[in-house]
Amino acid sequence: MKKVFLGVISFAMLFALSVVDVSAQKMGSDKVTVGGEAMYKTKDIVDNAVNSQAHTTLVAAVKAAGLVETLKSEGPFTVFAPVNDAFENLPDGTVATLLKPENKAMLSKILTYHVVAGNFDAASIMKAIKKGNGKAELKTVAGGTLTAMMNGPMNVVVMDEKGNTANISTYDVKQSNGVIHVIDTVLLPN
Repeated sequence: MKKVFLGVISFAMLFALSVVDVSAQKMGSDKVTVGGEAMYKTKDIVDNAVNSQAHTTLVAAVKAAGLVETLKSEGPFTVFAPVNDAFENLPDGTVATLLKPENKAMLSKILTYHVVAGNFDAASIMKAIKKGNGKAELKTVAGGTLTAMMNGPMNVVVMDEKGNTANISTYDVKQSNGVIHVIDTVLLPN
């Protein structure tokens, strides 16, 4: 009797653990990680970005430019978010110079050049590219223009006004106030 009871308890525990495991897999099936951390649709752009180890420079720049409250607001915003390596590829001293208080306006212009008003996921950008015969112009919050183009059947690249091109490495990181696309280059306005 004792063996039967222990067998039933063991079976019940294994069943319970398997249900928990399956539920965790289902819950995580549309989970996106950026910089080694999970991004949550219920959090805003800033609250997700601060957890990404790949975006520590971007977060520091957003804070220095005084854009935290803007990017925490309702939006929606589409953000093309450069990774740390993108900032490291700028000429020596550029980031340190931009982070100085006296350069706040210039930093703000560069950062808001990475932001488009509206919620543009990859599918809508690709649709706009197709409609635009291979190019889609996206007006930025800074007032400039980004040009999105296809580089292969499923790869969107974004070009700035100076002709620099950024590859999107992670698409459609949904936020409560928009969407982030992770890019490998800092885009620069004219």
